[in-house]
Amino acid sequence: MGTEIERKFLLRDDRWRTAVRVSEDIVQGYLANTERGSIRVRLAGDSASLNLKSMTLGVTRSEFDYPIPADDARAILKFLCMQPLIEKTRHHVPHAGHDWEIDEFRGENLGLIVAELELQHPDQPFTPPSWLGREVSDDPRYYNVCLVEQPYRNWAPQEESGGQG
Repeated sequence: MGTEIERKFLLRDDRWRTAVRVSEDIVQGYLANTERGSIRVRLAGDSASLNLKSMTLGVTRSEFDYPIPADDARAILKFLCMQPLIEKTRHHVPHAGHDWEIDEFRGENLGLIVAELELQHPDQPFTPPSWLGREVSDDPRYYNVCLVEQPYRNWAPQEESGGQG
């Protein structure tokens, strides 16, 4: 069984931008979202995948990822996925031996920026970068699948992170 152990954080400021190693544009859409799990299609450049993920709240979830042809992904995104699609630029930022993935959202989720860190086990220690803000791993609003149903642009002002931690 595949397992994802991931922690999500808001950002304190933009200092992370100076350390970006590489960035990639990603478009992903959801075919299903149930109380048990989600089915997603992701296109990143010419690479595409079909992903199944449990809806377990927290840092550890079951996850299965399968490569699919990019042309198939484009068709699935266009004709079968729930709207809006998730559009984002993923920036890879190395820090203290870890590869931080910082997702800068576009489209309906413009203004939201979330840092993610994948770990080997839930209690694995890491050194938080100075630009890291509040942890939102247990807040389902920040799950990509939830951003389809309740995009960031529709959040009430008191719900918005405003990029602050």
